[in-house]
Amino acid sequence: MKLGLNMGYWGLTSAADNLGMVSEAERLGYTVVWAAEAYGNDAATVLTWIAAKTEKIDVGSAIFQIPARTPAMTAMTAATIDTLSGGRFRLGLGVSGPQVSEGWHGAKFDKPLGRTREYIDIVRLAFARERVQYDGEHYRLPLPDGPGKPLKMIIHPVREHMPIYLAAIGPKNLELAGEKCDGWLAIFFDAEFAQEQIASIRTGKERAGRVDAPFDIVPTTPVVIGDDLAACADPVRGYAALYVGGMGSREQNFYNRLAVRMGFEKEAAEIQDLYLDRKYAEAGAAVPFDFIDRTALLGPVDRIAERLQQLSKAGVTTLNVSANGSTQDERIATLRAVAEALDKAGVGD
Repeated sequence: MKLGLNMGYWGLTSAADNLGMVSEAERLGYTVVWAAEAYGNDAATVLTWIAAKTEKIDVGSAIFQIPARTPAMTAMTAATIDTLSGGRFRLGLGVSGPQVSEGWHGAKFDKPLGRTREYIDIVRLAFARERVQYDGEHYRLPLPDGPGKPLKMIIHPVREHMPIYLAAIGPKNLELAGEKCDGWLAIFFDAEFAQEQIASIRTGKERAGRVDAPFDIVPTTPVVIGDDLAACADPVRGYAALYVGGMGSREQNFYNRLAVRMGFEKEAAEIQDLYLDRKYAEAGAAVPFDFIDRTALLGPVDRIAERLQQLSKAGVTTLNVSANGSTQDERIATLRAVAEALDKAGVGD
């Protein structure tokens, strides 16, 4: 197992503190740092800046929003960052959700699975420097009956194969990740329940005839170090309530559906009701400790080491650390504690 750092959304802490986290992660041997985007910062600018300030650590988008860019624009951006960083870019893609897609980008949130499939196909064509010609349900390149012609990327990417990761939750999207991608960006990863999800990925790989192809399973996991497990869970409650209760609409919340499939149907409904009623503190308090403990790393270093062994056995190949802490010193200490736990666990790569 390797370690990664998930910075989340840029600007929640100072740029200096964020860069300090990245520098420490690189020093500790973390292999990749990921940046997110929603309707604030974009990930591409952040990752370019990080790449310019580092030497070895990979930079990855978690995620580039599919409704925010055409497939060709994503390919151009990815190839440019990869070139500037000397081959250190990892492209993470995801459909986001209906509120962001339609409310922020003005892109209809319909048939996300088919749209994602076509999007990845076009990005792959561009990366391969083939003339991009595609006749799909959602994308047609060039447009018919017009002056456009099939074009190929002018620049030469650093690598013959640039890795693509998919943020996926539902079974069909997980199958697509196995069929088309090099890795899975997971959230609320539970070592036991994830076997059902990994089986879907395996189905996709089998369908594509790529059973033996390398595949990176990459969950982002909140980490809180301490001796009091209940106290460690408290800082994660707001994050869990936001996703289970407030991401998407009542009818289209993938994280809520995931919690239901994990066995928390009643609790997921209560969290969503409270959150959509803007009772955010109550929604956080309603998140069961068991859900947090199964999807986060809580406790002292020895307990974290035991959990890392379980995650490695479950198939995790890169663990993205979301370091909790109210101060920069606490967040840095969390990065160091996870590196220590990995060494104790004996599952490091």
